[in-house]
Amino acid sequence: MNEPTPPAREPITCHVLDLSTGRPAASIAVSLTLLQPLGPSAPLTAITSSDGRVNQWGGEAGSSLSEIFANLNEHDGGRTVWSLKFDTGAYFGHGNTFFPEVEVKFFVDANGGHYHVPLLLGPWSFTTYRGS
Repeated sequence: MNEPTPPAREPITCHVLDLSTGRPAASIAVSLTLLQPLGPSAPLTAITSSDGRVNQWGGEAGSSLSEIFANLNEHDGGRTVWSLKFDTGAYFGHGNTFFPEVEVKFFVDANGGHYHVPLLLGPWSFTTYRGS
């Protein structure tokens, strides 16, 4: 019996950990937008899973992150700038956080690869880094 093939890993993923609980941050709305070049694009969206991860993105009219990356390869091949926005205000609740949203802007090199962006989040602070 053939096992179903898992979907290909998206070139950009993220992960949110709630530092106030020491647990993954589930059910946070996240958007991903190409800012440069050719941007801003229509945002791709997702909700963090029970383990705080976004591994797949959805977009308008079926557009996908893989398609955007394929179209970028037809251009100059330079660095691109992306934005991840996390709806932290809805996650913590009104009046329970300093940040209504957290936006992380980052470069993606033309040579591709995988970009994983973890967000370590508390109601009054956050930090991020390039993961693996």
